[in-house]
Amino acid sequence: MGDSRLIIFDTTLRDGEQAPGFSMNTSEKLRLARQLQTLGVDVLEVGFPIASSDDAEAVRLIASEITGPVIAGLARCNRADIECAAEAIKAAERSRIHTFIATSDLHLDRKLRISREECLEAVIENVTLARTFTDDVEFSAEDATRTDLDFLCQIVETAIAHGATTVNLPDTVGYCTPDEIEHFFTDVIGRVPNSDRAVFSAHCHDDLGLAVANSLAAVRAGCQQVECTINGVGERAGNASLEEIVMVMRVRHDRMPYTTGIETTALFGTSQLLSELTGERVQANKAIVGRNAFAHEAGIHQDGVIKDRRTYEIMLPGDIGATSHLVLGKHSGRHALKKRYEEIGFELSRFEIDRAYRAMIDLADLQKTIEDADLVSIVEQIRAEQSAGAA
Repeated sequence: MGDSRLIIFDTTLRDGEQAPGFSMNTSEKLRLARQLQTLGVDVLEVGFPIASSDDAEAVRLIASEITGPVIAGLARCNRADIECAAEAIKAAERSRIHTFIATSDLHLDRKLRISREECLEAVIENVTLARTFTDDVEFSAEDATRTDLDFLCQIVETAIAHGATTVNLPDTVGYCTPDEIEHFFTDVIGRVPNSDRAVFSAHCHDDLGLAVANSLAAVRAGCQQVECTINGVGERAGNASLEEIVMVMRVRHDRMPYTTGIETTALFGTSQLLSELTGERVQANKAIVGRNAFAHEAGIHQDGVIKDRRTYEIMLPGDIGATSHLVLGKHSGRHALKKRYEEIGFELSRFEIDRAYRAMIDLADLQKTIEDADLVSIVEQIRAEQSAGAA
């Protein structure tokens, strides 16, 4: 398998922003778009213009101000949506219309209330229409992984024949497992006769916690684009996490020999900005960008990291723009305590370290973590007692 370039399609401002608690106003969207531009995403899906006048205005503003990434606007497979999206993105240096329709029998029967034939007609009409506005058209078959495979292949072949340059087959409800996703994309790409004329894309949701694993499986099966979000935000349990996908490619390049255009040192800052804009904090143990991702409290781990970071860190915190730190608490050891005292300017004797360690463990039973101010108080008390004893 040769080394190849993976297209990173960021939908934080569209799918991510739709999640409860994650809505942003226009100025906040522009701030995040600028940061995503710095991060180096290839495609920036910035909204669903028909959804509201505010959404359309935010897309227009970002399209006119952001250069570098392709600016994509989402549209259902109908004329009004596509014309609205085309208007919103027309100022972009490079623009994409991303149009979609559900294809599973469940969605066709229960949600759209249309036949397979009507679905196929909508794809033909609207992909053709979208191509009149831009040469870059992405077609998505919503609920693709629960769609009859013969019908899905017919839909995909038709979309490509009428001008779709990217075909996205989402696991809309996060139902699949990695082996299924790999077989699914292998089957579709192998069966669709004109599949070589389009880029295939994966958009995986995290309802079973498998979005990143499924996205990687899709890449192994031939997908050249992955759709993802910062911090994995999105509808329900969220989307595949951009930072996790990118760092898998970097840390396990032996298993996933792909490159991206992402400036990884901007990952942590981008994650922090999203948290600041939405008021939604990242879970502490979140891979890559959680506050504990490079934190060590257990004494054995701390001792190992002090001697050689590679003992317990598979990547450098600086690779993502973060810093590593030893958290002092009841699980910490003397080596970490001594190192922290040195970092804040104290040289302690072995006797003082023993006394300070016991005092720290006692204090850690009362509070979760030990701050630098606590360490200063402990050593000052020890030295005051020593002075009093000497007197």
